[in-house]
Amino acid sequence: MKFFRVLSGLVLFLFNSYGSFAQSDKVTLSGHIIDDKQTALPYVNVAIYNTADTSFVIGTVSDEEGRFSIEGVGQGNYLLKVSYLSFKVKYQPILVGRLSQYLDVGGIVLTPETNLLEEATITEKRDAVTGGLDKKTFNVSDNASQAGGSVLDAMKNIPGITAGQDGKVQLRGSDKVIVLVDGKQTALTGFGNQSGLDNIPASAIEKIEVINNPSAKYDANGNAGIINIVFKKESQEGLSGKAGMAVGVGALWIKKENYPTIRPQYQATPKLNPSLSLNYRKKKINLFVQADDLYKKSLNKNEFVDRYY
Repeated sequence: MKFFRVLSGLVLFLFNSYGSFAQSDKVTLSGHIIDDKQTALPYVNVAIYNTADTSFVIGTVSDEEGRFSIEGVGQGNYLLKVSYLSFKVKYQPILVGRLSQYLDVGGIVLTPETNLLEEATITEKRDAVTGGLDKKTFNVSDNASQAGGSVLDAMKNIPGITAGQDGKVQLRGSDKVIVLVDGKQTALTGFGNQSGLDNIPASAIEKIEVINNPSAKYDANGNAGIINIVFKKESQEGLSGKAGMAVGVGALWIKKENYPTIRPQYQATPKLNPSLSLNYRKKKINLFVQADDLYKKSLNKNEFVDRYY
């Protein structure tokens, strides 16, 4: 009988304890924050968010020993967010139940950020155009818009330089211009024109210099000016090359004067321009070979001249 009374009292005590916890329905959440070297992290932001709608519930800051305690957390599913300067943000899901008034999540390890700025490098971008009235330098290597074109395409974007479909370069409307490569005359310009420049990628060029008033040491054919193409100083060794083929078909001619009986003419005028360039570099030796050919057929034009005697 005495044993029955003791057992009944114990059951009643446990029931009252559970009933008092069920009435409060709140839990105290605790834990401690450390780094990957097991060192306590003080003053770390600890926040609890509702998993259902990601709304903020409650938060706190860890003490000097990295410990934290949050009281009054209701039962449910939550997301624990731990954030600290120069460390990666840590998210940890937690489930708060009704079995105990205290929930210890244990140690939460934070890892340092790996993409922190360790060294700052300051670079100065060169001006696109430099120089004075007699000489202007156009930096091609810093121009991203010229990356996919040829040297001839880059020259077309320089003020005062024009290039026709046959590759002939003009400076301020005159074809009496000398084209140099690294300050030297070369056969790279082809047969009386500069179509060979269309086979050189602009990415290989450092800058293009335009000299408006050349000195007397240059040929009189260059009295309109000089265009100097400067290649990048690369250290790559070995054999490299490029082959290209330009093809054109058709030409249209319209009479300037208004002759009603003369109609615009169209004629198939084929144009072929094969090219091949080879470059071999070994230490201080640099050999360059360029070969191209141009075949074209001109359009027959009907010209009428009125003469009175």
